[in-house]
Order: sequence, then C-alpha cells, then structure tokens
Amino acid sequence: MVSKNFLFYTFGIILYCTSMNQIQTYIAKHKSRFITELIELLKIPSISADPAFKNEVLKTAEAIKTSLQQAGCDHVEICETAGYPVVFGEKIINPSLPTVLVYGHYDVQPPDPIDLWDSPPFEPVVKTTERHPDGAIFARGACDDKGQLYMHVKALEFMTATNQLPCNVKFMIEGEEEVGSANLSTFIKQNHEKLKNDVILISDTGMIANNTPSITTGLRGLSYVEVEVTGPNRDLHSGLYGGAVANPINILTTMIASLHDDSNRITIPGFYNKVEELSKAERAEMAKAPFSIESYKKALDIDDVYGESGYSTNERNSIRPTLDVNGIWGGYTGEGAKTVIPSKAYAKISMRLVPNQDWEEITKLFKTHFENIAPKGVKIKVKPHHGGQGYVTPINSIGYQAASKAYEQTFGKIPIPQRSGGSIPIVSLFEHELKSKTILMGFGLDSDAIHSPNEHFGIWNYLKGIETIPLFYKHFTALSK
Repeated sequence: MVSKNFLFYTFGIILYCTSMNQIQTYIAKHKSRFITELIELLKIPSISADPAFKNEVLKTAEAIKTSLQQAGCDHVEICETAGYPVVFGEKIINPSLPTVLVYGHYDVQPPDPIDLWDSPPFEPVVKTTERHPDGAIFARGACDDKGQLYMHVKALEFMTATNQLPCNVKFMIEGEEEVGSANLSTFIKQNHEKLKNDVILISDTGMIANNTPSITTGLRGLSYVEVEVTGPNRDLHSGLYGGAVANPINILTTMIASLHDDSNRITIPGFYNKVEELSKAERAEMAKAPFSIESYKKALDIDDVYGESGYSTNERNSIRPTLDVNGIWGGYTGEGAKTVIPSKAYAKISMRLVPNQDWEEITKLFKTHFENIAPKGVKIKVKPHHGGQGYVTPINSIGYQAASKAYEQTFGKIPIPQRSGGSIPIVSLFEHELKSKTILMGFGLDSDAIHSPNEHFGIWNYLKGIETIPLFYKHFTALSK
C-alpha cells in the first residue's frame, strides 16, 4: 500500500516540474519580445543627474507605467515628488494573502566618458563576451537597473498571463536613485498604507557567477561629499607667482594623500569607532565563495591588488569601509599649455561604510578633519551631497529562505549568502519606515561594467531572472502560511 506521505511528495514533484516547464516554455515563446522591449527602454537617456535630460527621465516613467499596466497591474499611477516621480503599481488578488513590494529605479548614471564606449550608450547592441557567450545587451542602464527591474515586470506578466500569481504585488519604481533618492524618504513617510507589505524585493545587485548563484545579504552605507580649495582670488601666472603662493591643486592632492596611512587605513579620527569586526569564523565562511585573484587581476588589466592591510580582496570590498576620490579638477585642462596657478581646485569623494557606521556622523568627521588639516593660505569648503546607512539582512527569514529555494530550483545549486560592496541607501530606510525586511535578488555579474563605459547585461541572466522571480513568490507565499 502506498503511503500518504509518498503521494504528497510525488504530487509536489509533479507540481514543481509543471511550474518550471510552464515558466521556461513561456520565456522561450516570448524571448524575442522580452529582449526587444528592454532594448526600447534602454534607448531612453533617463539621466537624473543632468537637468538637460529631464524630459527623457519623465518619458521613462511613462514607459514604466505602461509596462506595468500591460503586465497585469490593476492600478498604476505616477506619483509626483519634489523631484522626479515615483511609479506605483499594484495587483491585489486577496488582502488576506502576503504582499511583495518590488523596488527598482528607472534613472541611470551619466554615460561619461563617451569616448570610451565601443558603441553609443543609448543605442543598445547585443554582443557576445567571455562571460556572456549567449550575448549581452550593451547600453547605459542595461544592468543598473533597467534590465534587472524589467525582469520583475516580465515575471509579473508570466504570473498573470498563466493565472499563477500566488499573492499580492506592489511596485515602487523611482527616478532618483543615481542622485541619492533625495525625495523617496518623504514619499515613503507619506504613504505607509499604500506601501504596506510583508517583504521588499530588489534586483539591483549581482551574483558571483552564472554557475555560482548568490544572494546579497549586506550592503555598505555611503557618504558622498565635494570639497573645494580656494587660494588666490584669481588664476595667477605660474612664472610670476609660482613658489610664492599656495597652489590649490598641490594643496588638495597633498590633503587627499594624507587621508590614508601606509597600511591604506583611513586616517580620519573616529572613522573606525563603530566598525563591526567580523569573527574569524565569519571571515572563514566568506572565504568559501569561489574567487580567483588571477582572474580578478586579468579582468581589470592590473598587475596587483591594493587595499587595507590584513584583509583579502573580497573583504576589502564588502566588510571594510573605504574612501575614494571619484573626480578631481582645477586649473587649465584644455588643449596645449596655459601656465597658471589656479584660484580653485575641487574633488568629489565617496566613503563606503559598513553596518553601524552612521553616514551623517562620518560626513561630519570628514568635514572637521579636512578643515583641520588645511594649511594657511587656502580656504576650504566641504559640501555634503548624499548618503545612506549600511544594511544586513538575516538569512533565517522566510524571505531569504524563499529566495534560496527559488535559486536552487532554477540553478540547481543552493545560493551562497554574500555581502556586497555596493550601496542602496534607501534599504535601511525601508526597514525603519515600513518595518519589513528586504531581499536582494541580483542577477548581474561584477564584469557588467555598471557605472562605467560599455555597461552590459547578459541575456541569459535577464531571462534567468524572469524564470527565478515567480518561484520566489510561490515559496514566500507557502512559507508565510
């Protein structure tokens, strides 16, 4: 006689295989359209940092609204803010069921420097690469975040088209992530009920490799500042005044160099006071993630790695704080020669922070220190731009477990929990205001050149995301009962 447990197990396997086959069949049937739709979205230069592209950013918001409507949302609206709008959409099938809130952003980084792109940044092309033999879409925003956002739109389309949406879903898609999400905090605080959810789902991160899935469990915080050094009241002739007047560029570079010691440790007093030191056991677990230092150097065309003494490369870019100059300028930079001592010099500096470091406190520490180390003969201004707190998500939550099960089904492997060096400053805000955990299901690779020329997103990764995301909904709903 066959036991009930065996029957339930067999029935579960049949349902699992049927569900997987349906997703894969749907993707295969609509693959060409999915790629074409993403390419059309990538053609719009939604650069939030440059006011000259305001109309294009707004056009992208309208395009996202239309896509959500076509995918099956019952209600979609463009919500105005003091800056660029938030696109909100929802499909509520039963108020008693769990609700997943999907967050993404439709704005993109500026494409500069344009001359380093192999093809125009807003004229998407598909090319094969060593890590993307099935082809990748090259365009600004391909991976960050239009491609990864659009996976969720197409996953919803599948679930509604096949009547397999197991719970409620909401979308909150903003247009200011690349400039610090300045108005999202106000929007969230004013819309607690509208945004009420049981878990927040984001795909704005990556994974280790196509054959090694991973789930991001930690993000670094961010403090971003701009500094200005002023010397004489005008540009001076370097022959007549050189050696007698402080040169702001010379001063600025000396000050910046002093921000790290010989061990590449940041010298700002109090900077490390709240830095979490991971145990040897935790660091040993992190070290289990596949990593080749030689492949890493080869991919970046560098002879050696660099960073804080006593830590591995993967630790330096995930669990340790950093300080980097993102841009520096002043004086004459045009063709030919112009012999001047500039009146001013500038730099943009970002500090990536680990959990427990407060970005506003770090910004104040930086400002005080930078002003204190300035020599006489120059004046200093420190202008804070934006920032956000770090975040760690527990791996014992039902959200993480649902994501892990989804990856395991589509990749055939249990994903590795991994802390990321990147920042999504609003994640900690979500938890504070909406009281729910965030799950970071990224499908990009570290070689996808986000924020750089020739950004791209693998077609295999794009379609794999569409295949995996519906399974998260299925498992999250089941685990929530």
